[in-house]
Amino acid sequence: METTKENIIKAYNVAKETGADSTCKVLETLYPDIDFTPADNRPVTERIKTFADACAELGEDHLYVQMFRDIYDKSEKAGANVNNDVVAYLKLRIITAALNEGWEPQFTQDEERWYPWFFLYTDEELAEKSEEWKRDRHLTTMQYHRGEWAGLASAGSGDSPSITYALVGSRLCFKSDKLADYAGKTFIDLWMDFNLFCK
Repeated sequence: METTKENIIKAYNVAKETGADSTCKVLETLYPDIDFTPADNRPVTERIKTFADACAELGEDHLYVQMFRDIYDKSEKAGANVNNDVVAYLKLRIITAALNEGWEPQFTQDEERWYPWFFLYTDEELAEKSEEWKRDRHLTTMQYHRGEWAGLASAGSGDSPSITYALVGSRLCFKSDKLADYAGKTFIDLWMDFNLFCK
């Protein structure tokens, strides 16, 4: 048998399954650079349910996680407040990167990118909706946010020197509509902090 990383891990797994803990310890000692932690092959939407899950998925060495720790943790220790929208953005880009599993947008003409879409409803509008409809949309309250100017941001420039429109933000985009939907529903409170003004 050739001594490759894959074969060493296979031998370790067999030893683990058969209860040969001493063999596992020997392999861990002989090959300290090999991570013998079993791979989590569940779908990403089952692995990432919280912000902490997303950080663990990327690892503490990931640039986004390091930047979050640098900005948020250090400012907390210094007693400074970081605005909710800034914290939400830092967290959402970690979550987005983790859910995309290495995919990054290239912004080519034929590339599809997805983004969670949100609506604001009045009490009157919601009174007409079924309970099933409400559950499916993961409705949340606006008690901590201001709604009088709410809406997704867009930027437009007309006339001179050209016409340009940006209808939806592109930094927090996903590789599939299912991931965008999952991220919007699962992390709705972060999206609210990012998109809306807090009271």
